[in-house]
Amino acid sequence: NNNNNNNNNNNNNNYHAQLHSQNPPPQQQGIAKPSSTRSFAAAASSDEPLVKTALYSLHKDIGGDMVPFAGYELPVLYKSENGGVMKEHLWCRAAGKAAMFDVSHMGQIRWHGKDRAAFLEKIVVGDIAGLKERSGCLSLVTNEQGGIIDDTVITNAGDYIYMVVNGATKFGDMKHFQEQMEKFDGDVTMEYLEDSMQLLAIQGPGAAEAVKKLLPSGFDLTKMAFMTGVVTTLDGIDGCRVTRCGYTGEDGFEIAMPAENAVSIASKLLSDPSVNATGLGARDSLRLEAGLCLYGHDLNETINPVEATLAWTMGGPKSRRRKEGGFLGAEHILKPDGKLQKVAKKRVGIMGMKAPAREGAEIYDAAGENKIGDVTSGTYSPCLKAPIAMGYVETPLAKVGTEISLKIRGKMQKAVITKMPFVESHYYRVPE
Repeated sequence: NNNNNNNNNNNNNNYHAQLHSQNPPPQQQGIAKPSSTRSFAAAASSDEPLVKTALYSLHKDIGGDMVPFAGYELPVLYKSENGGVMKEHLWCRAAGKAAMFDVSHMGQIRWHGKDRAAFLEKIVVGDIAGLKERSGCLSLVTNEQGGIIDDTVITNAGDYIYMVVNGATKFGDMKHFQEQMEKFDGDVTMEYLEDSMQLLAIQGPGAAEAVKKLLPSGFDLTKMAFMTGVVTTLDGIDGCRVTRCGYTGEDGFEIAMPAENAVSIASKLLSDPSVNATGLGARDSLRLEAGLCLYGHDLNETINPVEATLAWTMGGPKSRRRKEGGFLGAEHILKPDGKLQKVAKKRVGIMGMKAPAREGAEIYDAAGENKIGDVTSGTYSPCLKAPIAMGYVETPLAKVGTEISLKIRGKMQKAVITKMPFVESHYYRVPE
């Protein structure tokens, strides 16, 4: 479970995901800044055009309800027979079914140069030098104080290292990377793929069957482990990348393809009756059921990996990164012996309240007298048919089973600290 930082193997299988962000990007590079960080339908400033992904027309054709998100125009849901947040969400978890998301707003970067792993270990907390070819990991980009600038999935692609960062943070991330590269004495270059490569996520129990139909005949998906990625042809198109990862708690893949081939690949996937186009609304409720963070909400530059219960991204207590540190802010996160520094607050799951608690709702002790924290994400769980939330509380009250109160619309409601994920995860394991 993701509250147990020592249980790294499980955790790597519990967490992996990119935690995609909806907080506003810097106003540059033609990226519009939504006026509200919370609303999916935040109004964009009229003088800056939103970026359209290669699938924009396809989304519109199949009933996509387009909203501004991370400077892009993306579907929040589809007005179709199997559309709407609830139906789209449940489809993704249903036996034999798969959900398809357009995640082309994410930033894709290739790192080159013989010192690329050494450089990345200065800017992220994970063991990048130790990644076997084709293997990937979730990692965190930290600042000098140990706060989280972004979360990212990093894969050793052999000749280069492939990195995916959040859409809303990508330009800020790259500015930070550039500043750190100027201080680095070594051979490293950053290649930002811009919108030349589009990204789709296929998630759900039927994802492997759906993706298999596009792969070369000899490709054995049963041997493809979770958090591994490979360059391959898809539907006969060269230069595509398939990574077994995702953001829903289900088995699934993120597939990158040249922009000019995105529509044909997406259409081929959607021609499979088991695949349903799915928007940002269900993406948010699915990741919350899976106990996964959304950057800009559950993670930000003032929260460190220990507070976020993501210390496992550094490895176990005896791991090299825990012992050596060497990344920005390590001294604020680790003691000299590699043990974790004590923190005053921790990220927790919350259930038991009668009404959904939204971001910003205040958390109190059981008596409802002392404020102990805040909700950072909350929704109604379509699978559990009950409200679920995530937030931060004072460390002594972060234990699973602790009774708490939530202030929802001015009224106190009883709730309880709950283990995450809320819904059992089904990440793929290669058969023994």
